[in-house]
Amino acid sequence: MKRFAGFIRKEFYHIFRDTRSLFILFGMPIAQVMLFGFAITNEINNVDIAFFDKSKDATTQEIINKISASKYFTNKQMISNDAEIESVFQKGNIKAVLVFDRNFSEKLTKENKTSVQIITDATDPNTANTINNYLSSILQNYQLEINKNIKVPFQINPETRLVYNPELKSVFTFVPGVMTVILMLVSAMMTSISITREKELGTMEILLVSPIKPFQVILGKVFPYIFLSVINAVVIVLLSIFIFKMPVEGSLFLLGFESVLFIINALSLGILISTVSSTQQTAMMISLMGLMLPVILLSGFIFPIASMALPLQIISHVIPAKWFIIIIKAIMLKGVGLTFIWKETLILVAMTLFFIALSIKKYKIRLE
Repeated sequence: MKRFAGFIRKEFYHIFRDTRSLFILFGMPIAQVMLFGFAITNEINNVDIAFFDKSKDATTQEIINKISASKYFTNKQMISNDAEIESVFQKGNIKAVLVFDRNFSEKLTKENKTSVQIITDATDPNTANTINNYLSSILQNYQLEINKNIKVPFQINPETRLVYNPELKSVFTFVPGVMTVILMLVSAMMTSISITREKELGTMEILLVSPIKPFQVILGKVFPYIFLSVINAVVIVLLSIFIFKMPVEGSLFLLGFESVLFIINALSLGILISTVSSTQQTAMMISLMGLMLPVILLSGFIFPIASMALPLQIISHVIPAKWFIIIIKAIMLKGVGLTFIWKETLILVAMTLFFIALSIKKYKIRLE
């Protein structure tokens, strides 16, 4: 155990004396959080929405059919009471709910006006704003159609309400995404480079024949990055709370647990990359091209996954960052517990175990 502790201590010394590594570990996270938070502000298709039809008349059904027939929205659910609205938003699949007043058609005929409430999940403010605009546009078109031959025009007034992020702050979207990108890069890229460096310099063979067992060598190389990645996660959360005023509605303990789980997932990916890399440059290129681009483009960080082509949507399911972004938004903005994100958590656990098992298999083959 003393040898193992000494090996880990040696790894920390090696990291802290390398100024470039320190910059990547601590400078890049802070710079990216500040950049994305202050500088970046972002067409939707097949967005899942629900309807709460209190009237259930021919007019409301015609509007529902018109919205569902558009390429922008998919009618996923009919809600029967007010309590269901919060529930469908917490599950994370439904992005908007349309609420029709009672006696909708009667009010439209007798009073020449009525209203529709549009409730939108604003955890992604750009998408929420776009959804509101699209729904308002469809309602406006319907209004023009029914007013063609009428002297006194009917008016349908959409009333919008944004939940979880009523001020539509873009930083509420980018902080979880940047946190995901940084944890993935720091954990996976730095781990793969660290292990590959030993192989490139020829010192891995020396370590493997030393009194330290092979699994302890790999664990010793990985452990410092668990610690440093946790520090990065804490720094990002603190920046988001105190600088960008982003709320953490859910459990900090659950947020920490899910972050550590994702860090371990990224570390296992880094180990896997090291098994197929013979040089540090190769490890870095695989990490950047194989991890960073998919994380940014296919995780839902910037572009809505539902708007992507079907093949890309399928590919996104095997990207751990997608599930972590869903989890972190649900905890920080929606305040949900494990009961609402257990599926995403199980997917992350399964992916982590798969990557670890594959890495062990690869290293066994190489050691033989």
